[in-house]
Amino acid sequence: MTFALYQMALHSEIQEKAREELKTVLGKYNGEMTYDSLNELKYMKQIIDETLRMYPPLPVLARTCVEKYKIPGEDIVLDVGVRVVIPVAGLHFDEDYFKDPNTFDPERFTEENKKNIPQYSYLPFGEGPRICIGERFGIMQTKVGLACILKNFKVSLSEKTIHPIRLQKRNFIPVAEGGIWLKLTPTTS
Repeated sequence: MTFALYQMALHSEIQEKAREELKTVLGKYNGEMTYDSLNELKYMKQIIDETLRMYPPLPVLARTCVEKYKIPGEDIVLDVGVRVVIPVAGLHFDEDYFKDPNTFDPERFTEENKKNIPQYSYLPFGEGPRICIGERFGIMQTKVGLACILKNFKVSLSEKTIHPIRLQKRNFIPVAEGGIWLKLTPTTS
């Protein structure tokens, strides 16, 4: 949520589009946040997906090879038991997979555009039988938090935030040096 709010503070047009979607969807549900109403927040989900691309919860994944595997197009064979490290952050910032990867662009994750993302190049929660079991809960929790904030507040950067942010090098998960400080201004409606 913090990184999503940071990006929306930088991109007021994205923040406003998310707020308008929220007003429209909640209007259909008498202003109530329900499982169904939150699932209709397609643009907010795009914002979350793009945030997870730029700030994956785990920048690398470690796996153990369970059967012999020949890397396609190479003379390399991985034996059973070999540890493999998957550079999630490297994949998410690879221009072969994501054009202009340093730009925050939720439009990458429209239903139409998601079809153009090569399989296994977007792995914020892993993939396959070892995918994070908390993915759905985490996404829903993030939607609830973002919806509560956007419904009531305009988000902007505080002068305390080091911008552009730099991630701490000694942390396993992404943490901004100096933290991310935001200002919340009540909305008029």
